[in-house]
Amino acid sequence: MRDTRRTPTLVRACRLLVLVLAAVLTLSACGSGEGLRVEGAGTPVLSAPSSERGFLPTQAPTKRTPPAVTVNLAQVRLALLGNKELDPFFRTVLATCFVFERCMIRGPTVNVLQSNYPQLVVMIHTGDKFVYGAVLMAIEPRGPREVWSLRGERLKITESQQKDLVVESGIFAVDDKPCCPSVTRVEIYHWNGRQMIKLSSQDQKGD
Repeated sequence: MRDTRRTPTLVRACRLLVLVLAAVLTLSACGSGEGLRVEGAGTPVLSAPSSERGFLPTQAPTKRTPPAVTVNLAQVRLALLGNKELDPFFRTVLATCFVFERCMIRGPTVNVLQSNYPQLVVMIHTGDKFVYGAVLMAIEPRGPREVWSLRGERLKITESQQKDLVVESGIFAVDDKPCCPSVTRVEIYHWNGRQMIKLSSQDQKGD
């Protein structure tokens, strides 16, 4: 005859064993934070790394601000004289000019090239401060480099909000006084990635 008093004990033991096995399987599946997740009925894919772990290996670093560079007129003169394509008139003036303030004036600092380093406008003039032309020098860590030059009288050069060069020059008639050109020419120059090109030119008559 079978002892029916032991049946409830066996049932309870079996139930306890099933619960323990289910708990172990659940913990082993969820213990890793890099577990699989199923998206719809497709193939399981790895979970994306947490954003709290910092930058991903493929993320580009933040661009560093370039160091400041300075230049003086002596460096500008040497760089210009070393340029074989320098305007012959500028070469004549600079070759005999050893007191740099007598032949060059620092103009505005601009960034019409929209590069990491600025550009400096330098006016070329005679001993009586009469400006005959200007050059645009890129101020780079290896030294100044001529980008563009222009011949003109009584030049005034500024940078526009569009990062263009605005050049004002005096146009003299035969009977004009040295102080007062009868026409002011306004030209706009733009850097196209290779060279400065003239966008527009307009003559304005004086009073």
